[in-house]
Amino acid sequence: MRRGGGGGYGEDGGGVEEATDFEVGIVVPKLSRSASGEDCVASLVRELEGAGLLVERVRGVPAEFIKLSAPMGILGRAASEMQMKKLTCIGMELQFEWEQVTAFVRQPDGSLFSWRERFICFRYLIYGIVNKTNSEISLKFDDKEFYWKQNESLLRRLEDEGVVKLVFPLHEEVKRKQLLRNWALNWHDFTWQPIDEVYSYFGTKIATYFAFLGMYTRWLFFPAVSGLATQLIDFGSFQWLVLPAFFIFVISWAVFFLQFWKRKNSALLARWGINYSFAEYKASANELEPIRHYLPIERVEEKNFDDAPAEKRRLQRNEWSGVLLRIRNNAIIVLGIICLQLPFELAYAHLYDKTETEALRYVLTALYLVAIQYYTRIGGKVSVILIKYENNQGEQSSADSLIYKVFGLYFMQSYIGLFYHASLYRDILTLRKVLIQRLVVSQVLENLIENSIPYLKYSYKKYSAVHKKRQERESPSGKSVRLSTRVEKEYLKPSYTASIGEELEDGLFDGNNDK
Repeated sequence: MRRGGGGGYGEDGGGVEEATDFEVGIVVPKLSRSASGEDCVASLVRELEGAGLLVERVRGVPAEFIKLSAPMGILGRAASEMQMKKLTCIGMELQFEWEQVTAFVRQPDGSLFSWRERFICFRYLIYGIVNKTNSEISLKFDDKEFYWKQNESLLRRLEDEGVVKLVFPLHEEVKRKQLLRNWALNWHDFTWQPIDEVYSYFGTKIATYFAFLGMYTRWLFFPAVSGLATQLIDFGSFQWLVLPAFFIFVISWAVFFLQFWKRKNSALLARWGINYSFAEYKASANELEPIRHYLPIERVEEKNFDDAPAEKRRLQRNEWSGVLLRIRNNAIIVLGIICLQLPFELAYAHLYDKTETEALRYVLTALYLVAIQYYTRIGGKVSVILIKYENNQGEQSSADSLIYKVFGLYFMQSYIGLFYHASLYRDILTLRKVLIQRLVVSQVLENLIENSIPYLKYSYKKYSAVHKKRQERESPSGKSVRLSTRVEKEYLKPSYTASIGEELEDGLFDGNNDK
């Protein structure tokens, strides 16, 4: 949402678009109304206005908020100074120039920049405010005095001094309500999602994530129906063929799903005008960089012919070195699972067998799943660290290596316990009972971690802020205290964390970075 819409194109070649809505908030401590106005916060506001930003100060219950907006011309010139790359109408990614704004592709909603690009421009502007004078400037805040040094970022200085608590993005209220109505609270079209609107608001990565979840949910209908039929229908003399047929069907379903997801992902990227030719060019340039390092530019052609055997041996040595590094890292992951998780699985199976009551078994399973979740996160981080030391040729090779390690890690840590129980009890009914317990407890824990705990944290922060406000002298006695502005509610809300791990997410959606 933008005030005044897209606008036309002005004299300097830039789009004469009115200011964006307030999109960035800066949190500072709240002082009493009787405090002096000539403090460092007032200096920050003057500098922000001097940089061309539109500033609004909001005095909330937990803190004071500085909301920022910017005319599109200010953001466009900031993008030019940063040498931001944008897709042009001819399909090439070139350095953005504000004077040639009509040559660059716009977003599906008609805006010039995506939200991620606008936020980068905002950060460039607010952190780019430096002391350009020839001396240090004295700043004061709540009886505290410090100095703003030459060529030092004002916002960084205020963050170091504890004056600026947080810089965070703000929701566009109209767009947020529209997405709530058409997406989150839309129960008529159960699996339909406005992916283009999600892309325009959240960016490529979030849109791709929910497009994947939507397609995965729809495709789960087929194995769900097949599983119910396998469980409920008696096939008589052909019953012995049911389970093998079901296994083959599930494997085939997974293969088809991945292939169709790749097609859908490519179609989405093409529809959003995302071109990877520039990234592929950079990857090929990185692959040629070792050769250029060893060969002088003026003698490249001569060296390619004269030292071909030596160059071939060097490339083969690098290739085999990369293969051996991958084998070593894969061995580290496998041995880590065997040496660290197997004793843990043995202890869990022993305690599960000795526990007599079902309630205690549910509690034991909950503790086991929580421990496995944290262990899996550690394993994912170790996988990412190991990949950094591999000699992967390009981003695709690194992504494949990450997929194998992290998917293998998730699979092993999720099912190694089930395999152990199956080999220990050798009873399908007991194994089914263990599976049901794990499924019930895991679903309860996931909903608790993703929904209940963040809401409880928000409620506690809200209660603490309101209670503290009531204790202040400036709050009239008997008057109810509430969070009256949207910005303070957004400040108190916890950040969203997807159920999928960051390491697995980076591998699964490789290449789908925000434009």
